[in-house]
Amino acid sequence: MKRIITVNSNQVHKSLETKKLLTEKLLNVGFEVSYDFHPDAELIISIGGDGSFLKTIHDFDFPEVPVVGINTGHLGFFPDISPDNIDAFIEAYLKEDYIIQNIPLIGASVCTNTHCLDVFAVNEVVVKGDKSRTIHINLKVNDKHIQKFSGDGMIISTPTGSTAYNYAAGGSIVDPSINLMQLTPLYPINTNAYRSFTSSIIFSSESIITIAPEYRFENSILIVVDGVEHRYSQICDIKIFVSHIRMNLLRMSDYEFWSRVSEKFL
Repeated sequence: MKRIITVNSNQVHKSLETKKLLTEKLLNVGFEVSYDFHPDAELIISIGGDGSFLKTIHDFDFPEVPVVGINTGHLGFFPDISPDNIDAFIEAYLKEDYIIQNIPLIGASVCTNTHCLDVFAVNEVVVKGDKSRTIHINLKVNDKHIQKFSGDGMIISTPTGSTAYNYAAGGSIVDPSINLMQLTPLYPINTNAYRSFTSSIIFSSESIITIAPEYRFENSILIVVDGVEHRYSQICDIKIFVSHIRMNLLRMSDYEFWSRVSEKFL
C-alpha cells in the first residue's frame, strides 16, 4: 500500500529549504509526498513556527490525521523537531517510536442578530475591543450571571494554549492532560465605577461560558481565534465550550510537557 505524507510549509526561505530536504528523504524511504491535504495521508508535517503550525491545522479543517511540526521559527512550542534532526525523526517514525497527544479544542458559537456561526481554536478565543476601545461584557457561566466586566477583553484558552497568549497576559500554565478552560482578563478596570475580576478563572470541561457585549459607542467587538481576527456585525452573544473535536499531535517518545515548559519559558 502507498504510504502518503502531507507536507505543509510557510514561504520563509529556511522553511522552503527544509521542505525540499524533507521531501527527498521521505521519498528515499518509500513514502509518497503531497503538498496539499490528501485524504489518504497517514501524517501531516508542518514546517515553520507555532503560527504556521496553527494555520496548517485550521487550513486543513482540524484533521484526524496526526500532525507533527518541524521548527524553522522562533519559540517552537508545537513544532519541536529541529531541521537538523530530520533523519532521526524519520527513523523513529518508521519504528513507531513516538506518542500521540489527543488534544481537545474549544468552540465558540458566535450569534448575531441574524445567525450563529461556530469557530474552533487549538489555543484560545479572545474577545476584545476593536480600535483600542474598552469593552463592557456581561459574563455568564452555565446561564448564571457572574459579573459585568469592563476592560480590554478576555482570553479563553485551552490547556494547550495556556502557554501562549494566556501566559503572556498573566494566566496560569496548565498541564495539557487536564481537560478544562481558563478565562484570563485583559487589563480589567477595577474601580468604584467598574468592578471586574483581575485574575484567571478555571472552568470545568462541562461549563458553557456566555459573553454578551454591551454596545455603548459602536459595534466594537473583535474576536480573535488562534491569532486570526474575525469581525461580525452586532454580536448578541458568544458561547464558548470544550468541543468534541480533537487534534492528534505527534510527539517524540522522549517528550515531556514540564521539561518543555522549563526549556522554553523558565
